[in-house]
Amino acid sequence: LDRGHTLKTVGPEDVSHHIDDQVAVLMLTEVDYRTGRKHDMQALTATAHAHGVITLWDLAHSVGALPVDLVGSNVDFAVGCTYKYLNGGPGAPAFIYVCPAYVNKVDSSLSGWLGHAAPFDFELDYRAAQGIERLRVGTPPVIALKCLEPALDIWDLVTIDQVRKQSIALCELFIREVEARCPSLTLNSPRNAQERGSQVSFCFEEGYGVIQAMAERGVIGDFRAPDNMRFGFAPLYIDEHDVMTAATQLEEVISNRLWDQPKYKTRATVT
Repeated sequence: LDRGHTLKTVGPEDVSHHIDDQVAVLMLTEVDYRTGRKHDMQALTATAHAHGVITLWDLAHSVGALPVDLVGSNVDFAVGCTYKYLNGGPGAPAFIYVCPAYVNKVDSSLSGWLGHAAPFDFELDYRAAQGIERLRVGTPPVIALKCLEPALDIWDLVTIDQVRKQSIALCELFIREVEARCPSLTLNSPRNAQERGSQVSFCFEEGYGVIQAMAERGVIGDFRAPDNMRFGFAPLYIDEHDVMTAATQLEEVISNRLWDQPKYKTRATVT
């Protein structure tokens, strides 16, 4: 790094100890995509602000899986997606949050038509709109938004607290079953449910082959190098029967070494 910057790598549990007056922006993913480890958003944001640090949170693995209180946590900026736990599907729109203190002070790096203060006046000069609308760029993806609508309608029937409670129950069941059936696997997610999102990860040296073998048997997890197997739990459509099926299939693949076949060892683009 140039211009006097220093690169430091720290463990997630040590982030707060490295926030000081030399830091400009704290940019964190609330729930780690590899392990499911959940940061304490409120505490870290408070620490950051005590040192004059702006916060930017990534909610990709949080929104729709657990309660997210951006206002209560005094977050400055946040971004997220709707294709994961909000079930918008591939190509679903992303979103951005900007706190009131900054919303009229930031400019989009892409000055788009619909971010203009008067988009249909077609002025020669660009004037950013007031409020969050200034961060719009171009025409919204209408078809993707239309697909997202029914996925969001279900939230009129269920609360995020209910979803979170069931998510924890499903994850706990999966951990118990897998550890009892597959002692060669190592839990790579926090054991404390309050420190975990809605996913469980296990490490296994031949994890890629395991995930491929399970996919062929109708259980879809995914693999992240070098040995991390991820399993997500969306309580809106996954129940205890699904969890037991996944644990049973995982036991069969591991105990019978079904992963040890050439067809499961050729790395695909999507893992």
